[in-house]
Amino acid sequence: MAKVIVVYETKYGNTKLVAEKIIEGMREVEGIETTLSEIKEFDLNKLANYDAILIGSPNHFGGPTRGIKKFIDKLGKLSLSGKSFAVFDTYLGKDFEKAVKKMEKQINEKVPGLKMIAPGLSIRVEGMKGLISEGELPKCIEFGKKIANLLKT
Repeated sequence: MAKVIVVYETKYGNTKLVAEKIIEGMREVEGIETTLSEIKEFDLNKLANYDAILIGSPNHFGGPTRGIKKFIDKLGKLSLSGKSFAVFDTYLGKDFEKAVKKMEKQINEKVPGLKMIAPGLSIRVEGMKGLISEGELPKCIEFGKKIANLLKT
């Protein structure tokens, strides 16, 4: 059974909702065990128990939050060879995939043992405190299913 931890940071709850929907999709695939954790509550020492880590961040001034950047830096100090990762973000306006691309780049540079299982997911929101844009939540469920199926192969 593949074990996946989904770690996120959120300000208004949108990134948490995306994380929950990704997990919903993963749970549609047999043989996947998922855990959800806000970044400040996750114990890095427990990462050894997981086969894959998904990291989510709101787009904050064209990149991931400071908390997520620090978290990725800490991952670089761990032995994560053979483990997989994927990232996701929530964005406003024209910032599609900006935080996703920066997280992927930072992980590839700082955590060489982790391998990317799938390109990141970028989900549009309406306004700073606004809701997730119509039609975006099904993408989260599909992303979760895709990751779960890739982990099983």
